Amino acid sequence: MASLLSIAQSGVQTAQAGLTTTGHNIANAATPGYSRQQVVQATAIGQNFGFGFLGNGVQVAGVKRIYSDFLGTQVTTAQTNKSSLEGYLSQISQIDNLLADSSSGLSPALQEFFKGVQDLASNPQSVASRQAVLSTADSLAARFQGLDNRLTEIRDGVNSQINSSVIVINSYATQIAKLNDSIAILSSNAAQPPNDLLDQRDQLINDLNKEVKATVIKQNDATYTVSIGNGQPLVVGSTQFKLAAVPSPTDLTRTEVGYVLSTGTSIFPETAIVGGNLGGLFDFRASSLDVSQNSLGRVALGLATTFNDQHKLGQDQNGALGTDFFNAAVPKVTPSVYNVGNATVTSSVVDAKLLTTSDYEVRFDGTNYSARRLADNTLLSNGTLAQARTALQGDGIDFTLTPGTAPLVNGDNFLIKPTTFGAQLFKVNVTDRANIAAAAPISTVTGASNTGSGKISPGFIDSSYLPANGGSPIIAPANVTLTYDSATGTLSGFPPAQDVTVTTNGVAVVNPAPVNQLAYTAGSQLSFGGVNITITGTPANNDTFVINQNLSGVGDNRNARALAALQTTTILERGTATYQGAYAELVSFVGNKTREIQVNDTAAGTFLDQAKLAAQNESGVNLDEEAANLIRYQQAFQAAGKVAQVASTLFDFLLTLGR
Repeated sequence: MASLLSIAQSGVQTAQAGLTTTGHNIANAATPGYSRQQVVQATAIGQNFGFGFLGNGVQVAGVKRIYSDFLGTQVTTAQTNKSSLEGYLSQISQIDNLLADSSSGLSPALQEFFKGVQDLASNPQSVASRQAVLSTADSLAARFQGLDNRLTEIRDGVNSQINSSVIVINSYATQIAKLNDSIAILSSNAAQPPNDLLDQRDQLINDLNKEVKATVIKQNDATYTVSIGNGQPLVVGSTQFKLAAVPSPTDLTRTEVGYVLSTGTSIFPETAIVGGNLGGLFDFRASSLDVSQNSLGRVALGLATTFNDQHKLGQDQNGALGTDFFNAAVPKVTPSVYNVGNATVTSSVVDAKLLTTSDYEVRFDGTNYSARRLADNTLLSNGTLAQARTALQGDGIDFTLTPGTAPLVNGDNFLIKPTTFGAQLFKVNVTDRANIAAAAPISTVTGASNTGSGKISPGFIDSSYLPANGGSPIIAPANVTLTYDSATGTLSGFPPAQDVTVTTNGVAVVNPAPVNQLAYTAGSQLSFGGVNITITGTPANNDTFVINQNLSGVGDNRNARALAALQTTTILERGTATYQGAYAELVSFVGNKTREIQVNDTAAGTFLDQAKLAAQNESGVNLDEEAANLIRYQQAFQAAGKVAQVASTLFDFLLTLGR
């Protein structure tokens, strides 16, 4: 009877364990990360009575957590990808809405400005037209600055979110480390794992992957080693490696992430942080925000530089040569805060046509100077300082290194940002409408006594006409008179100190100074000292063609026409894009990238839902199934109780027989 009671007791206890586990499942059906549990039953070891073994009932071998590592890994992988795309999409959508807006974008302001310049070309003497140029130029500058300010706000927001994400990651890492410690203590018996703690840790791993891609390796003591990036450890057993958000050593406005060490912070390369919200922010900043701000800055800098170049070839209403119409930003150079040497580097734009949308790094390795384009990580040069300069000149910029009191050492580097601040610093320098150089500084006239049909063009000047260091132009073409000799078919009277270039059908031939006489070819362009003219027709003997300084250019529109023509001239991107075209390319890039991220985000969401469904089917609590288990364990409990009742009845009967 004792054996029968013992069997009944084991049945009751096992059924009670089943009821408790089922109730635990039902209670945690909505708990995030909870995996359903199942009682594992085993037959108690029987007893040999000589004629055979009689059973001793049942025992609880353990409580099993229904969990698939494979499905769990699929969920975390899908989660980190989805979170990364969500973070990227929320940021780039702001830029897409900003640039593509028909009223707040750059295109309307750019078109209005050149409309004003074209009106000035039609009415160079009109006060209203001149004022319209200044007004639309101010509006254009305000638009550039407004767009850049908004991009800067987005950049500041990214920095703030990076800080917040690092705080969350550190919090998750602390909790995982604590759970590792507890799990290691409670997992001495592998058959009796602390299931609820394992669920909590796996949920934290999933939450961590929402912030950054985390790689998990399970150790023999049931702890997790968690690493991020390119294998940088975050949690090892009960030890946590703390992260910090810190300013970039070469750009204090740019937040980076690194380890907190006793000696300071060791910063990760930006490309090492992938996945999750944090990885999405880094990817967005490097792939879209930097490109957008630099592209906008390139349009502004290209416009300012080339418009200024042409404006300085004109003459204003006061008879003076034109000045810089716009303020053109110079490239910003920042030395690393870790530099040992105190040399300084300054940079300038040498050709706006060659500008890219990249930033650059100049680094000294103790012997050589390397120049690297950061957008595509292309090493442009690694040799002498002159070679590094020449390499950057190929992208339209130059730099000058001035030694300091402390020499550069291996690892010292400088960040050059050629276009980032182009839009921010774009402004109008000319405030007096009389200072708009709409005229050309030279005038031409056919000799009054000429008898032939020869005609001279109005002429124009190029940059070689301008004084190198102030003062007078290279030549002062007052009464430069070219005379035709019909006997020799030549022109004479060229300035003795100037080479003369003759361009015929696109072929230029340089005639070195002094040029006493030059064979006349009708329609050929003659260039000397920055002056460019064309004589057509058939001159008669001793016919003259006079080039003067323009002393009365109020109604002259030659430079205004040249300024207006810049709107449709392919200047940027190595002479393949107009200002409007370069901006349209930026809008297209952002729009296409936004659409790409939207599509990928939708696909990632679908994959995440599928992965969660598969994991839920494996590990989730099915209330219908648990209700059936309740009935099953209840009946088992009742049946075991019935066995105990029978054993009690039989025992009482035996006692009665003994009386």
